[in-house]
Amino acid sequence: MTSHDTPSSESATAAGAGRPGGPAPAPYGTPEAPRVSVRGEARLEFDPEIARLAVTVKARGRDRRTALEDLTRRNAAALELIKSYGEAVEKLETGAFCVTPELTRHGREDRVRAYHGRVHITAELRDLTVVGELATQLADLELTHVDGPWWALRPDSPAHGEARRQAVREAVQRAREYADALGARLAALVELADLGAENAAPYGESPAFGGAFRSAPVAAAAEAAPALDLEPQRQTVYAQVNARFTMTPPQL
Repeated sequence: MTSHDTPSSESATAAGAGRPGGPAPAPYGTPEAPRVSVRGEARLEFDPEIARLAVTVKARGRDRRTALEDLTRRNAAALELIKSYGEAVEKLETGAFCVTPELTRHGREDRVRAYHGRVHITAELRDLTVVGELATQLADLELTHVDGPWWALRPDSPAHGEARRQAVREAVQRAREYADALGARLAALVELADLGAENAAPYGESPAFGGAFRSAPVAAAAEAAPALDLEPQRQTVYAQVNARFTMTPPQL
C-alpha cells in the first residue's frame, strides 16, 4: 500500500487563498506580503463662498387684523430690500410664520391683550462685499431683527475635494516612509476608508459659519444706516482617511 504525503495546513491555506472562494487573506498580512495601516489627514483654509443672514420681522397690534397688516407690510419691505440686491442674492427663503395672542387675566377670565406676529426670512448671498451693507439696512427697518452673517463654503465646493485628495496623498506618503524604513516598498492598496471628509454642517449648527453680526430691533431712521465693515471668516475644511497597503518583504 503506497502512502501519500498530506499537505500541511499552512500550505493548503496559502493555496486556497489564491482561488475564488478560498480563505480570506490574514488580517495582518503575511511574511511575504506584510500589511501597513496608516491615517492620512488634511486641514486646509479657504475664503468663504457664501454668507447667510437670518431676518426676523415682527408686528404687534391690538387686534389680529392690525397685527397681520403690519406684519405683511414689514415683511414686504424686508423682501423688497433684499431683492433689490439682484444677482448678489443667491437664495431667498421664507421660513416659519406665526401670529399669537397675548393673554391677560381679567377677573376669572383670560382676555386677549394684543396679537404678536413674526415671520423668519433667510437670505444667502454670493457677493460678500454687500453683506455688511445689507445687514445694517435690514436692521434699520422697523421691528426687524438680524442674525449673522454665517460664512460658508458651498456643499459642492472644490475645496472639499482638494482636502480629500491631500489626505489620500498624505496616507500614501506616510505608508511609503514606513516601508522605506524597513527596506521595502509598497505593493498594493488593500483598503481606503473615509472617516468624514469635511467640517460642514447644516446652517445654524456648525461653528464653521461663525456668526459675526447680531442686531437688535431698531426703529426706522430718516437716513440710511452706514454699512457695517465685515471681514469674511476663513473656512477650515478637514479630511481624514484610513488606508491599508501591502508591501514587499522587509530587509530585516
